[in-house]
Amino acid sequence: MIEDELSREFLRVAESAAIESARTMGQGERHHSDHVAVEAMRKEMDTLPMRGEVVIGEGERDEAPMLFIGEHVGRGRQEDPEVDIAVDPLEGTNLCATGSPGAIAVLAAANRGGLLKAPDCYMEKIVVGPAARGAVHLDATVQENLDAIAKRLNRSVKDLVIIVLDRPRHEQLIEDIRRAGARIRLISDGDLSAGISAAVRGTNVHALMGTGGAPEGVLTAAALRCLNGGMQGRLVPTKDGTEERMRSMGISDPKRIYTERDLAPGKEIIFAASGVTDGPLMRGVRFFGHGIRVSSMLMTMRSRKIRFIDTVHVDDKPDAVIEF
Repeated sequence: MIEDELSREFLRVAESAAIESARTMGQGERHHSDHVAVEAMRKEMDTLPMRGEVVIGEGERDEAPMLFIGEHVGRGRQEDPEVDIAVDPLEGTNLCATGSPGAIAVLAAANRGGLLKAPDCYMEKIVVGPAARGAVHLDATVQENLDAIAKRLNRSVKDLVIIVLDRPRHEQLIEDIRRAGARIRLISDGDLSAGISAAVRGTNVHALMGTGGAPEGVLTAAALRCLNGGMQGRLVPTKDGTEERMRSMGISDPKRIYTERDLAPGKEIIFAASGVTDGPLMRGVRFFGHGIRVSSMLMTMRSRKIRFIDTVHVDDKPDAVIEF
């Protein structure tokens, strides 16, 4: 069972990426921040007892030197389990580079075939919490979806808060949400953590709408399987050759609408994320005189466990002092 064998190991991987990228916070070098997170994540994953394949990664092989789609990671022994892995070593590279809230290091893992293999393209998405799962549809109007969410939550549309990436492509979506009467929280980056917030009660977020990255969509789906949330997504090929790449990965219908179960169908799923900068669910990495403190979330689907973990990495010194 990969959840029993690897969940805490994947937590260590996420923590390592978060720590290394947090050291670059506010330095204005987004590519460097992403690079150190990728390096740290790959180094840790190669020590794990698994035969892992990256199905959602930093891009295609010729565009990413490490953690590219199709890369094999882990110890790779015959007795080790086969694992599909989706990674975003630093979600919110701009957030980290500017010291803004919401940057995280994140990965998901499942039994072989448990995560959709998809190219690095865009995905149209709508994400909701458990109460509204099954009530929304990508082909419905914004008004219809907001009415359905409000009905499931037993509240009026004007009491809903919808997160949308602040992008020119979302001008019509934003106008439609405002016309319907719902409130909007525009974000500059980080629709993965925003999607998770929509599935957790008490965050005052009721849905995520709009078009973002497909890799983040698969990772969000993995988290939603653990949180009982709902999602619909549709791949949006914008570059030449993307549809051919989809077909080579087994995606015969590029216009198919996927649910969270289609995107993350695994019987066993592990989702691990660590805060890089402070966010709504996790605090950022904190450095102090004798160690490092990391706030993380670890979820496993089969065992139905959601853990919010605060870890202090203590320097190997006899006079080390722990700070809270």
